[in-house]
Amino acid sequence: MAFLELKNVTVKGIAACVPKNLELNEDIYSRWGNYEEFFRTTGIEKRHKAPVDICTSDLCIAAAENLIKELHWDKSEIDTVVFVSQTPDYILPATSCIIQNRLGLSERCYTLDISLGCSGWVYALSVISALMQNGNLKKGLLLAGDTALKYCSPEDKSTYPLFGDAGSATALEYDNETSPMYYNMNTDGSGFEAIIIRDGGSRNGITKDSLINQSYGEGVIRSRLDTELDGMSVFSFGISKAPQVVNDLLAHFELNKDAVDCFTFHQANLFMNEKIRKKLKLPVEKVPYSLKDFGNTSSASIPLTLLTQFSNRLKSEKLKHIACGFGVGLSWGAVSFETNRIVCPNLILL
Repeated sequence: MAFLELKNVTVKGIAACVPKNLELNEDIYSRWGNYEEFFRTTGIEKRHKAPVDICTSDLCIAAAENLIKELHWDKSEIDTVVFVSQTPDYILPATSCIIQNRLGLSERCYTLDISLGCSGWVYALSVISALMQNGNLKKGLLLAGDTALKYCSPEDKSTYPLFGDAGSATALEYDNETSPMYYNMNTDGSGFEAIIIRDGGSRNGITKDSLINQSYGEGVIRSRLDTELDGMSVFSFGISKAPQVVNDLLAHFELNKDAVDCFTFHQANLFMNEKIRKKLKLPVEKVPYSLKDFGNTSSASIPLTLLTQFSNRLKSEKLKHIACGFGVGLSWGAVSFETNRIVCPNLILL
């Protein structure tokens, strides 16, 4: 297992942005079955959906602009931008290059794209922290998000009501007096088919057959360009790997679980996440949820949840955190970090 200790980097602020367009699951789920049962299981009442002309980068840039303003940062001092998403602007070039220009950052800015979904914020946090820990890069932005609904069939009950679109920005700064961040990172590519878009990449290009909608059972109609999700495999993976990665993190670095103020998990669905919480024997008040209002927002789910559910304490207290992301890849990881009265601007609607 990849255990990492990264020093001298601290979180200074978190911001997020979601599309204005809101979809209520009660309005769309009746064609597939009992909405009350769906809501009881998933905890998802509504999601925000981006129109065709808004990309993940647009949401992340709006969040970043808001955060930079609130922090009173000079853009010329931002040394690095890491963008983690599986819905980039283009196949090429890298979206982080475009973001550097749109934000008006220096040409001396180190930029990087990372293609990860549900585990993306934790992984990207480790990458940007590793880049910054020696002090050559002083200020950085981690931009994480997805417009996953662009790749979900509206006729597929196994994906469409679950996902929401969102972008986030996390500001980091070099600080040689801050506490270390501790990581436990894992990968199992043998499960890559559990969450997949079959066509459109180099392995399977787009053909006329890619566009044909096919039925895969009652209420599951999609094309090979839409997201396919094996719910049972993902559930089994999540409830086993997420508790394990957290427990291993705690044990390896000899961390006191009871001293942690907030455990923020990737927002998969309520039933799965509650299984994880109960396996870890965590009190309800330490495990925030944003599922009801936003659904599964992929790599944006951890910062979005912190911002919308924990911002008052983030702004006013010094807090110990553990965050855990798990999903597409299959990929999962957990991080222990601290925040100290950070900047948390109000959620933006774009």
